Amino acid sequence: MKSSYLTRAFYYLWTTQTAANAADVLYIMALTVMVLDRTNSLVSAALLPLIRSGAQLLSSLVAPLFIQRFKLSSLLFFSQTGQFLLFICLAVYIQLNSVESSLVLVFSLIFVMSFLDGWTTPARNALIPRLVTHEQGLLKANGLMSVSDQVVQFAGWGLSGVIVALIGSSSTLLLTAVIYGLAAAFTLGVKETTHGEIPEKRADASADISPDLGRGRWHTLTEGWKMIWKTPRLRVLTFMDMIDMLGGSIWVGAFTLTFVQVALGQGEEWWGFINAAYFAGTIGGGLLVLALARIIGQRYFSVMMIGMAGYGILTAVYALNSQPFVALILVMLMGPFAELAMINRRTLIQSSVSNRMLPKVLSAQASMMHLVFCVSLLGMAWLAEYIGIVNLYLFAAALTILAIVAGLLNFRAFQEKNRQMMN
Repeated sequence: MKSSYLTRAFYYLWTTQTAANAADVLYIMALTVMVLDRTNSLVSAALLPLIRSGAQLLSSLVAPLFIQRFKLSSLLFFSQTGQFLLFICLAVYIQLNSVESSLVLVFSLIFVMSFLDGWTTPARNALIPRLVTHEQGLLKANGLMSVSDQVVQFAGWGLSGVIVALIGSSSTLLLTAVIYGLAAAFTLGVKETTHGEIPEKRADASADISPDLGRGRWHTLTEGWKMIWKTPRLRVLTFMDMIDMLGGSIWVGAFTLTFVQVALGQGEEWWGFINAAYFAGTIGGGLLVLALARIIGQRYFSVMMIGMAGYGILTAVYALNSQPFVALILVMLMGPFAELAMINRRTLIQSSVSNRMLPKVLSAQASMMHLVFCVSLLGMAWLAEYIGIVNLYLFAAALTILAIVAGLLNFRAFQEKNRQMMN
């Protein structure tokens, strides 16, 4: 009996996304070092993530227009190929001009690349249900994607620093161009099939909006938003995602470094230890989901709530702890709970809306997540000044509890979904 339910096309998708993520980490590190060397300005270096986030926000807002006209696999190929060609231009330009290269032109190319990258994640997550042959394979597919994402983040930042130090920023950019080329090539194997895929399931068939191309661009742009608003379960899951993004910003570098210095009384090296322990935990969490996929079955909601509860409790204990080694253990334990919550929530979203509407729903959610992240960074920084870094982490734990309460208050909607899936 077939056990994985993962098609060859899915493995092509998994490979291309892993390569693209690795290339992203490499080029961000290389360009950050280059900009700092050129300007000695942290503000200039901070423009890189700001430009990327802004471009991806705009991209996710207009993504439904492209999703309406092109297949997701074609859209993914166009995105990866476009980034590859633009990155070649960027790498060659910097290689030829070195210190005389214009930062305005460099930042402009990054903006366009990030705009193309903005619909990659919604397209990827919407493709996954189409590239597995059974509902049981969906959780495994999401777990495998999450593990590769976390491995790239865990190993990528450390290795990229070594690579930049060994061969320099310009040569690192050329290496990145090769990886982008491989990512673009592997997208050719991502073929959407019309047979053998998961049957479309909906939480509320009346809430699914029928296609109507005659309503114009505004209808296309807002269709995903309307779907979220009209479907109680999607509203709740989106709210939980927003809460995760609000509270999750406490793990951004500036906050974790401040906590290490103030609450743990340690130096920057422990900042690195804490980050490494957290990523190691998330990798372990992704592997745990893969191992328990059969046991989890269709209990997505229950496992998601267990993950959120464990993560919230551990965050609160972490905030009150002052022992560095205990902190390492706590953040390592947080990782599996965070992954259990995230992977099962993503699977719930994917199985709660029809294949036709899923890309538009995910694009709308991506827009909200980019906006919430930017607001959260500013809001949490302001809040930390008033309540202190320890209380900030306690506040983040309270946000997680708020998300759990929202899920419990809407338990009936998830029960209805489970009954439909059993039929």
